[in-house]
Amino acid sequence: MAHRKIKRGPTASSAIMFGEEVRYARELACLTQEELGKLLHLDRTVISRTESGRRKPSVEEVEELGQLLNTGDLLMRLYGRVDWNASIEHPDWFQERADLEAVAVGLRVYQDSLIHGLLQCWQYAHALFANGAAVLGPKEIEERIRARLSRQSRFLVPDGPLLLVILDESAIRTAVGGPSVMRSQMEHLLRVAQLPNVIIHVAPFSNRRTFVKTAMVLLELPDGERWVYSESLDRGHLSDASDTVAKHQRRYDQLRAECLSEADSLRLIADALEGYRDDEQRARRSRLAEEQLQRGRRRGLHRGGARIPRPRSGA
Repeated sequence: MAHRKIKRGPTASSAIMFGEEVRYARELACLTQEELGKLLHLDRTVISRTESGRRKPSVEEVEELGQLLNTGDLLMRLYGRVDWNASIEHPDWFQERADLEAVAVGLRVYQDSLIHGLLQCWQYAHALFANGAAVLGPKEIEERIRARLSRQSRFLVPDGPLLLVILDESAIRTAVGGPSVMRSQMEHLLRVAQLPNVIIHVAPFSNRRTFVKTAMVLLELPDGERWVYSESLDRGHLSDASDTVAKHQRRYDQLRAECLSEADSLRLIADALEGYRDDEQRARRSRLAEEQLQRGRRRGLHRGGARIPRPRSGA
């Protein structure tokens, strides 16, 4: 295929030039970023970051790009000439994790207190963002929900990557947004747990010796590379150091051994669902009773108000 001459100039980094060539080849193939992302099993935002020179793709991804876009060995040759450490605009800690998540072949997750983002339903995510510490407008809340749920598209499908999630029981018991929201969330957990690639375990309050103080994610990439992401009070930490990954993997395996079985975990979630349904019914009856009481008070005030004398007929 024909290639345009790569733009060279004092402001064009090698990573940006690589991204420009990917974009040119994609447009020549009459593909949108979303269409190319689907062919590569990647989110559209990952393609966008690659084309803007803000993300380093894997070797396997570049090889597949060359085949899909019919560029021969051009992209691979350019890829080898990029000084990624000097050229790339490194994303923040969460975006870097999201980029790895978008190509991972397996995730092993531990989450305490709250349901993990990849398992959240719309109502639950909305309640978190609407009641969070940051004051967000409706449009910003909607954008954040859409961004969070878009990360789920690779995993919540029958042929998706492995998603093995350990939820601390506190994540099931902590009522976010009220019983109606939690009922929807429990129903969502039971539904996605039927997917063959999704496994959910609950780490119960009782009979545990292993306690992990922070949420963590173990990521496995297509080339076998492994990363670990963990959270502290105000940010996340991402590492591919073999000793760090091994330490977190060991803690994860110890915790999983103390979890309820998959079947018992789903039974606990189903029991929690029934509890939230009961709470929802009680809350609805309470609201109806309060509304009836308020209407009665309003009628009483109307009947007991000062009487206004009416003029007599013929007066």
